[in-house]
Amino acid sequence: MNNPFIRKLENFTRFSQAERKALEDATGQNVRRLGSREDIVNEGDEPRAVNLVLEGWACRYKQLQDGRRQIIAFFLPGDLCDPHIFTLRQMDHAVASLTPVTLARVTQPTIEGLTESSTRIAETLWWEMLHNAAVQREWTVSLGQRSAVERLAHLLCELYMRLRAVGLTEGTAYDLRVTQADLADTLGLSSVHVNRTIQELRGAGQITWKGRRLTIHDLPALMALALFDPNYLHLDHEGAHLDAQ
Repeated sequence: MNNPFIRKLENFTRFSQAERKALEDATGQNVRRLGSREDIVNEGDEPRAVNLVLEGWACRYKQLQDGRRQIIAFFLPGDLCDPHIFTLRQMDHAVASLTPVTLARVTQPTIEGLTESSTRIAETLWWEMLHNAAVQREWTVSLGQRSAVERLAHLLCELYMRLRAVGLTEGTAYDLRVTQADLADTLGLSSVHVNRTIQELRGAGQITWKGRRLTIHDLPALMALALFDPNYLHLDHEGAHLDAQ
C-alpha cells in the first residue's frame, strides 16, 4: 500500500476496497510540492483546507514576537494537519515544512463526503484526532517532567513507532529528518544541551545518528530510559470490531 494515510488509519481498523478507493480519490487531488523550510499555513490565515502529508516532514509551531520558536508537533507521512480546523475563523498557529514535502489539500466538502459515505471512515477520522491529542499530551508531560535525556529518548522512540506504523522504518533504524536546532525548539532545550544529550545517548551505545539515519541499538532499553509506554499512540488495532469483512 503506497498511501501512507490509509496505511496509518488501518492501524485502527481495516477498510473495504470501496472505502480505500474513496480515501485514495480524496487524497489524490490538489497535490502540491513544497521545498524545505517553507510555511504551509501562517498564523492568522483563514482555514480553507486540511493539509495531508504524503511525503516528507512538517511541523506545527508557534513563534513569539522576538523570534523564539516552539515546535509543538511533527507531521510525518500519513498525518493530517488539523482535520477539524474549519470550525475556526483563523489559524492560531503556523505549519511549515521541515524537508521537501508532498501535500494533498483536502477540502471541507471532501471530508464531509467521506464521513457521510462511511461510518467506518468517520470513526477512524475521530481516532486520528484522538491519536494526535494523545501525542500532544505526552509532549506536554515531557516538557514538564522528563529530564533532557528522557525527553530526547522519548521523542526518538515515538518517532520510530509512528514511522513504523506507515512502513518507513528498517529494523530499528529510520531517517530522522530534523536538525539539532529543530530538536532544541521541540524539547525546550538549547542547541548546546541537545548536542550534549545526543552525545550522552551515543556514548551509552543507545543510538547511532549518522547523516540523517538514526539507529536505535536496543529499543527496549531506550524505552525504559525514556519511561516510554507506546499505549498512548493507540496503534494496536483498537477498532478491530469495526473491520470490514
